[in-house]
Amino acid sequence: MKIRILSSAFKDLEQDWVFYERQSPGVGDYFHDCLFNDIDALARYGGIHRMVYGFHRLLSKRFPHAIYYRIDEQGQAVVYRVLDCRRDPARIRRELGRTSTDVTKEE
Repeated sequence: MKIRILSSAFKDLEQDWVFYERQSPGVGDYFHDCLFNDIDALARYGGIHRMVYGFHRLLSKRFPHAIYYRIDEQGQAVVYRVLDCRRDPARIRRELGRTSTDVTKEE
């Protein structure tokens, strides 16, 4: 299965990289490595994850983050957002709702 990562997910990863890098140099790079490994696993396991707010949700193995994705009509996994699970669930729902409407601009 192919994987496509939208700019909204890249922005999330960049913001969280900055957060972790401020905690301790090198942790941001470790964060990126772990999250991209999790995303790469979608090539094999895409579509098996629980549906949350209209998206499949893959929980990261090492960090408290969730990867929200959908399987499109071509059968590829499209990663919409990568969000910190420590956020307020209502905020996560709002951000995912905005993402769904913004995607048409990106395509």
